[in-house]
Amino acid sequence: MKPETTITLEAGGGTRSGRDLVEKTVLPRFTNRFLRSLPDAAVLPPLPGRPAFTTDSFVVSPLFFPGGDIGKLAVCGTVNDLAVAGARPLYLSCSLIIEEGLPVAVLEKVLASMARTAGRAGVLVVTGDSKVVERGAADGLYINTAGIGEVPEGVELSPDRIREGDAVIVSGPPGEHGLAILAAREGLAISPQLKSDCRPLHRLAGAMTAAGDGLRFMRDPTRGGLAAVLNELVEGGGIGIEIEEKLIPLKGKHRAALEILGLDPLALAGEGVLCAVAAPDLAGELIETMRKHPSGKRARVIGRVTGSPRGEVILETAAGGRRILDRPPADPVPRIC
Repeated sequence: MKPETTITLEAGGGTRSGRDLVEKTVLPRFTNRFLRSLPDAAVLPPLPGRPAFTTDSFVVSPLFFPGGDIGKLAVCGTVNDLAVAGARPLYLSCSLIIEEGLPVAVLEKVLASMARTAGRAGVLVVTGDSKVVERGAADGLYINTAGIGEVPEGVELSPDRIREGDAVIVSGPPGEHGLAILAAREGLAISPQLKSDCRPLHRLAGAMTAAGDGLRFMRDPTRGGLAAVLNELVEGGGIGIEIEEKLIPLKGKHRAALEILGLDPLALAGEGVLCAVAAPDLAGELIETMRKHPSGKRARVIGRVTGSPRGEVILETAAGGRRILDRPPADPVPRIC
């Protein structure tokens, strides 16, 4: 019998097709001592530090884009959520929601990308699941991942630790992922090609947490971009934030594309950039540390935490004006992750 070239509904159940999907297509990419026997739950060793746990779902369209794909994105997104919490990522789960008719070759390519990215990030996929839904119900493929990591002793990151005078830092240009997804989705002929910044940030984040206890907070600005992250920090009303537009690192090709499309990079998602808040006396050392890593070569201080006006993010424009930077009123590029 010839092997199936597309995913069938039968592959989502307890049938021979379902078992073949797991054993022949999924398991060979991720096999390890926790997953090998396909238990209902992975039994993991105790962690010496505090456990961190996160989950996320990925519905990006298109499935493949310059700089990445839904598989790479699923691993990086979950690894990064752990990393900016101060955790060392260790274990992932992977659940696949597959649309009937998806070519098996497409699924194999996505799984290979996931395995490759997980290997580079040093994390193990230890449990998972797969379901198949009818044609038209899932736009090809959706992925849910959950992650477990370990927070080392002494690492404490929280918005509650932020103080007036603290420095606001970004590790690189914001919004590159969202812009690349838009260009790929709409078939925009922009040269040179726009690529997603999708990458794991745990090594950069780990170096930052080791730099000193003056690191207050980290977050990866995905949906809603940097504007959403900064507004979350001031919503309690106890602090304000001021940032300078001229200090925000942007690559020339991205700046030109943003101007042509009329998009704000601060409202677009990044998948390989983080935002941090640090004590002013640590900021210089922290920037030096970040710039030693490939993911932080363009790190810089872009603003500071203020006492007034409270509850607002103020952007000092390149022209010298000042305006309130609000949360994006709508998602400029949906389905980016």
